[in-house]
Amino acid sequence: MADGESRLTARAGDAFRSRNFQLYQSARLLVIIGAEAQSIAVAWQVYQITDSALDLGLTGLALFLPGLLLMLAAGHAADRYDRRRIILLCYSLQALCTGVLLWLTLSPRALAGGRVWPIYAVLVFIGMGRAFSGPASSALLPSLVPKDHFVNAVTWGATVYQIANMSGPALGGLLYTLPLSGTWERWHGAPVVYALTLLMLCAFLILVGMIRPEPVERKASGFNAKTLLAGLEYVWQTKLLLGSISLDLFAVMLGGAVALLPIFAKEILHTGPRGLGLLRAMPSVGALIVSLILVVKPLKHRAGVTMLTCVAIYGMATIVFGLSRNLWLSLIALLITGASDMVSVVVRSSMLQLATPPEMRGRVSAVNWLFIGASNEFGEFESGLTASWWGAVPAVIVGGIGSLIVTLSAAGLFPRLRRADALTAESLMEADRELSTAEPIN
Repeated sequence: MADGESRLTARAGDAFRSRNFQLYQSARLLVIIGAEAQSIAVAWQVYQITDSALDLGLTGLALFLPGLLLMLAAGHAADRYDRRRIILLCYSLQALCTGVLLWLTLSPRALAGGRVWPIYAVLVFIGMGRAFSGPASSALLPSLVPKDHFVNAVTWGATVYQIANMSGPALGGLLYTLPLSGTWERWHGAPVVYALTLLMLCAFLILVGMIRPEPVERKASGFNAKTLLAGLEYVWQTKLLLGSISLDLFAVMLGGAVALLPIFAKEILHTGPRGLGLLRAMPSVGALIVSLILVVKPLKHRAGVTMLTCVAIYGMATIVFGLSRNLWLSLIALLITGASDMVSVVVRSSMLQLATPPEMRGRVSAVNWLFIGASNEFGEFESGLTASWWGAVPAVIVGGIGSLIVTLSAAGLFPRLRRADALTAESLMEADRELSTAEPIN
């Protein structure tokens, strides 16, 4: 191999030189596959029971509300306590919740008469676990790799996520329709998917338990209003961060069509659970392609403008999906949404960590996770609600148009985001001069 090729390979795989990073990404791969498979089972199960777009959207609301209520406490905990232990505790709770979903589905009376509130109740507890594990996970990443390898680690982390996000829904749809007979017939449908998710969660706990991250110096801080609100205050002062996460919040919340995919699969594109799994997987296919490109050829310049452009493409692809009546065109449109969103994910995640002091990363990550939850889970509720008013197709089209309007607005409201160039701490500080003059918040 030529010297140039050797250097390229070394740069592309820098983050994986760390054993901790290897363990953590292996654990994430397994647990996200399980979680995405479970989301397919929950969505199809709820829609089969209720045949209601609003009830389908309420699954996202049940996951989002705990994050809204617990965000400040979760960020404080991530900055004050051992982040690895928080993650282990939260995913233990999620494993228990998955066990309850399995029991509910196998119990003949639990969901009889069209009752789905027990499923919502379990999703609330899963949301509680995610509320605390999200900030802790984001803040843990910088302690797993050297500083020079951080952007590479973010890109690989996003790549692993997309691989799992691509295979998880497809696997969930396949298992949901798996023909079972005899003794195993009662496991047909959602139960076999929940059993897989439970197995993946157990594997995650074992792998994360083996991680030994670099110690992080924590400043003593009490549990009071000042420390709880510090993350929000820091994001508000740092307009570069505010612009990037606000753009993602509103564009994805308005343009997201994931919650309505069971309706499109069943009533518009006339496919079943396997087709639903394929539809859910396509955004991850696009994101995976882009993430692999970014691993080999990372963004070096014009990161802000590139992010804004890709969010606009996301909105246009969402409109195409809403108008499509052809399965293949719909799959291509979803692939483009995932590919364009991937650029936004890498840019935003890198900005978040590089522009935040280590002792603040938990609280700032909590704010980011609230915005992500609002764009994803609350976005699912918004999609279900608007679909119940106007129908699924108009809801998706209007949402895509809304994403385009948000992109144009962000370009005007946040000039520092447009100026962001290279994804380095120095470049980001130059793009957002408030970052170097703002008073530190402890």
